[in-house]
Amino acid sequence: MNDKVYNVLFLCTGNSARSVLAEAQLNFLGGGRFKAYSAGSHPKPEVNPFTLELLTRMKLPTEGLRTKSWDEFAAPDAPAMDFVFTVCDQAAAEQCPVWPGQPITAHWGVPDPAAVQGSDEDKRRAFKDAAASLRKRIELLKSLPMASLERLALQKEVTAIGKTPL
Repeated sequence: MNDKVYNVLFLCTGNSARSVLAEAQLNFLGGGRFKAYSAGSHPKPEVNPFTLELLTRMKLPTEGLRTKSWDEFAAPDAPAMDFVFTVCDQAAAEQCPVWPGQPITAHWGVPDPAAVQGSDEDKRRAFKDAAASLRKRIELLKSLPMASLERLALQKEVTAIGKTPL
């Protein structure tokens, strides 16, 4: 039995919506096998209120969620990441810091719900869609036989998860 806890970092530009949704969902759904974090290249001052509202409606913990710079996770005292996933196209195109420990990386792009214009209901729907897309990918990640896959095979699998239709 593999008792390893895998550290996962979700990256986005603003770290106020998608990456926080992914962090909260994996921490809840991961069954103790995963410890998720989120960060951004240019973090917003606070987590988007629609993110917190949706997580509350999903009955997921929101305590301690905050926006963070990805620099926190490149520091020498930061937890070593096993996986780093970009969830927005802009962050995927940016020059990321060098992550200690050479984690497996992949792009899991999801449309930005915070960019949606329109009514609050339109925005809520966009956040719900983003959360559902991330959950689908998280469920696929959770189902991987981590202990029995070699690094290259694991890299291939997490890259394929990012190409899963939303």
